[in-house]
This record gives sequence, structure tokens and C-alpha cells, in this order.
Amino acid sequence: MAQPLEAVMVGAGDRGFHCQGMYAHRYPHRLRYVAVAEPSPVLRDRFGDFHNIPKEQRYPSWQDLIAAGQLAPALVNTTPDRVHKASTVAALEAGYDVLLEKPMATSPEECVRMVQTAERTGRVLQIFHGMRYAPFFAMVREVLNTGRLGQIMSYAHFENVVYFHMAHAYVRGNWPKKALSGPIILTKCCHDLDLIYWYTGSRSKRIASFGSLRHYRSENARPDYPARCTDGCPIEEECPYYAPRFYLSDDPVARMMTAAITTDLSTEGILHALKTGPYGRCVYRCDNDVVDNQIVMMEMEDGTNVSLTLHGFSHFGMRYLRFEGTRGSLHADPAKKEIALYDHLRGRSDLFNPGKTTGGHGGGDDGLMSAFLHTMQRGKQDVMTSARASLESHLMAFAAEEARVSGQIVDMDVYRQAVEARAKIA
Repeated sequence: MAQPLEAVMVGAGDRGFHCQGMYAHRYPHRLRYVAVAEPSPVLRDRFGDFHNIPKEQRYPSWQDLIAAGQLAPALVNTTPDRVHKASTVAALEAGYDVLLEKPMATSPEECVRMVQTAERTGRVLQIFHGMRYAPFFAMVREVLNTGRLGQIMSYAHFENVVYFHMAHAYVRGNWPKKALSGPIILTKCCHDLDLIYWYTGSRSKRIASFGSLRHYRSENARPDYPARCTDGCPIEEECPYYAPRFYLSDDPVARMMTAAITTDLSTEGILHALKTGPYGRCVYRCDNDVVDNQIVMMEMEDGTNVSLTLHGFSHFGMRYLRFEGTRGSLHADPAKKEIALYDHLRGRSDLFNPGKTTGGHGGGDDGLMSAFLHTMQRGKQDVMTSARASLESHLMAFAAEEARVSGQIVDMDVYRQAVEARAKIA
């Protein structure tokens, strides 16, 4: 019987523990963690105890883990976005094959340097674009590849961020400030841009974008709104963002997000976190600056016109995809788990359903973890979400933000050349 692949975990927070970490718990015959690096002693020991990692193999920083020498063939990196480049380059140089949480890095130059390092060292650098491995989104591509739509003329992609997720992650939480983690079109939508690149099979030629921060800002707060929801908010009964109502509810999604704000899930522990931490702040009195709505328009090299719409005000947190071709239309609705192909010639529609899936992101999380292990154990060729393949979606995101800020259309050939040149100079 084959032995499980040994790996080290760098960053044992929400994603590291609940996603990549739980995979080893469900499939111990496939993956075993032998070391962990995490600055929080509570999170470090939570991960270490759960995976039976010896005390001496629990490190307070990724630097300490790298300094200990190579401890396993693989390294899973779920550190904060701004740490991705330094920790990943060090891991590749130390001999690790790396599975890296998205986004790759917080600047286009850093992304290019990481790709260059992986290719120079001959190591695997796979990016956690789990959507490609989700059965629903993989089936969309299979239907597109049948050719039944004819030539695809336009593609509209919607990223509907549910309002409480927007408040949790991009107003109060870990990704509210562009300078610290990057623009939201990168941190939230590099998944979507990767799907666009994957589905069209074509690079972007020109990009334009519009967007702004309209709602989650201080101008929308009345003078009597307190800094925190727990400080006696006068509109707590009518405000959809009232933090105690959300984080103390029994809703499964709310409970998952509550686990990200505190390890003490008692009522007292949650209230303490809301009174002292960032997640109890009024959404109109935070220091956020990423936009809450944006549209990106792309002309692909094959002539397809693509639009990506992002907004943080949805009642449900699902994507929606619509393709229009010369012989038919394809509507993909993950919320209904339904893919509908409308055939112009036959005058009827066909429905496709990938069936029941398990695991996060519609089965994509487990699918990608399995693919990474397969790459490690069976050979290192044709990694579907390699850093080189993922680079294009990241450059699209950074170019979209440049287009939004400048108000100019970005020529992607010129943009790619400029980024490559800056990456070589620095």
C-alpha cells in the first residue's frame, strides 16, 4: 500500500485548518502533515494537536520552518496574501514543491518572480484555483467544448458576493485595504478571471473597467452610529449588518465565518471578539477602501467579448455564467446546480447536472488537493493550475484595476511586457 505524501503547513488559520488541513483528516492514507508554521500559538497548537505533530515540529514563523531544512517533499502555503511571495520563493529555493492559496501575490511583479523561481528551480508551484476542479464548472467547460454553441460571441460572468460575506471579508476583515492585500478584483475575482481564461482558451487583448466604493463608507453613517455594533447601535433592529445578529446565529455559513473571528465559540467568547476585534465594527465606520462594485470588460485575442460583474450586495453568494454563441446559448447557474444549453436549430434546451458534490467550493477544494497529490506522486507534468497558467488571470486582475483607476483601456501585450521588464529590474 502506498504511503501518504508528507507535507508541511505554513499558515494554520481558517483555510489551512478547515480546508487543506481537513483533507488530510478525511484521507489519511493520501496526505500526512509532519510540521506546521503559524505565528498564533493557539492556532499552531490547534493544527499540531489535530494532526499529531510533535512539539518540536511546530514553528512560530515560516522563516523558522525553512531554516530547519527540508522536512517533507511538499509545502502548503496559506499565509496572508502579502506574505505569499517571500515565503513561497524561500520554500521553492529550499526544495519544496508548493501548493499556494490564491491570490499568488499582491503585485504583478511579485507574481512574475514567483513563476520565474519555480521554473528556474524545477519545482512545482500550483495555485489553489479550485473552481477548475469543481464538477459543476468542469462540466460547463465540457459542454462548451462540444461545439454546440458554435462560435462564442459573448460571455457574461457574474460574481455575486452575498452582503454579509462582503462585510465580513472586505469591509471588516482580512481584505478591506488595497495596500495590504490587493484590490478586490484580485483577492475575490482571480478565481473568476481564471475561469474566463480557461473557458475561452484565449488571453485577453484589451481591458477596461469601472467601479467604486459607494456604500460601505463613512458618509453613509448617521452621527449617532457608534464605532461598534456592540456600543448601542440605534438601528440594530433594521440594519442587515448588525454583527451580533449574524455571528451569534445558528446559520451554517454564519457559524463557519464565526470560527474565523475567534476560537472561543461560546456566546461570551463571540461577544468578546466583537467588542474588541475588527468584526464588531460598524460597516460604515471601518478603514476599508476596496470597491464594493466593479465591472470589467475584456476583448479576448480570439475576438470574444467578456464582461465580469462584481458586487457586494447579493442575497446569495453564487456565480452566474451566460455564454452566447452563433448556434446556441449556455446559462450556468451553480445555485440551482443547473447548466442549460438552448439550441437555436433544434429549438429546445438540454439540461446538464453534475450531481451531488462534497467538500468546499462545490467539490473543487478536494479536487485540487487530489490533483496536487497526483502531481507529486505520479509526475510533475501538465499541472492544470500551475503558477504559469495562473499568472494570466492575475495579470488580468491587476490590469483591470489599473484600467479602473486610470480610466484608460489597457493594452495587454504592452502591459505584460512592462510587468516582465519591471520584474527583471527589481
